[in-house]
Amino acid sequence: MTDSARQALLILRDPGQFQWYVIPLLALVTYVYATEAQNRNWNVIFAGLTYFGLDICIEIVNSLIFHFTGYAPAWGTPGATAYLLLIGMNIEIFFMFAIVGLVMAKFLPGDRKAKILGMPGRAAVIVCAGALCAGVECLLNATGALTWEYPWWNTGPAALIIFGGYSLFFTVSFWVHDMKTMRAQVTTVGALLGFDVALLVILGGLLKWI
Repeated sequence: MTDSARQALLILRDPGQFQWYVIPLLALVTYVYATEAQNRNWNVIFAGLTYFGLDICIEIVNSLIFHFTGYAPAWGTPGATAYLLLIGMNIEIFFMFAIVGLVMAKFLPGDRKAKILGMPGRAAVIVCAGALCAGVECLLNATGALTWEYPWWNTGPAALIIFGGYSLFFTVSFWVHDMKTMRAQVTTVGALLGFDVALLVILGGLLKWI
């Protein structure tokens, strides 16, 4: 087991890590969604929830990598945090991913046929958002806040993999955003979040694997 993984395990879901700034973060996330609901921007809300659900799913996979290897997760967050939810996701990341899909959906042009920088509008937002998120993760790794322990997951390959992962998540989120009916959106998002909850209950609550 790597030192970073061992350090993360020591604080994993330790209530002693709690810091009061979690409360205003929760309030801000709630405010963002409440504002969009007040403005009846349901498509944006569903895009945000889709992205959030996809990220929870991949974080569970990351935790399973550590469980089955006993070495390290693909990415870890062993540093200071107000609460470490999963070995690669602290409460700060949790709140960030709760709104990042929503925020990026706000950049989608109203005309689905519109172009940005000569590219289809949605493709341009996906590429730019994916590149931005991948760049942020590389910076976090450079500071030591985000650890990558596997030789195949260094800055070069990681940047490409992360860019691809983020781009895929944004693609799915915008697909849900553009669904023609709210019923389809509710069904899709509900199934995704329900799947996440089932995994957390089974793998975390019952099996204690994550």
